[in-house]
Amino acid sequence: MAKNLNVTNTEWSSQLRRGVLEMCILAIIERRPGYGYEIVTELADAAQLAAGEGTVYPLLRRLKKDGFVETFWQESAAGPPRQYYKITPRGIGALATMRAEWRELLEAMTRYQRSEISERSVDPAKRDQRPPLRPSDGGDGESR
Repeated sequence: MAKNLNVTNTEWSSQLRRGVLEMCILAIIERRPGYGYEIVTELADAAQLAAGEGTVYPLLRRLKKDGFVETFWQESAAGPPRQYYKITPRGIGALATMRAEWRELLEAMTRYQRSEISERSVDPAKRDQRPPLRPSDGGDGESR
């Protein structure tokens, strides 16, 4: 059981979100260049991904430092010029890798969640007789 873990759902959710924000930011600016506040606003459209400027701007600076995005300035009708972020070829490659890893993680988690549900319906005495799931199989013992 999960006693004494000292982890709240909010804490866990926050850690999970932080892990995917970089991929989401790259995906947003892959579609079209955007400025920081615009990216923050777009992330807020999905409540689970909402992140403040204090989280997004440092990520954007790091993505720029890593060569995944580049910046340019553009005049704004609503005030001073805005710094826009544009994905680079290196960023496109990184995003493709992130997406592939995300799909693999999602598949593994889905497989585990299916097995977790089916475990509940198995006689507890027979549970230990089944071989454990391996990452290379789909739970049916066949290698993929």
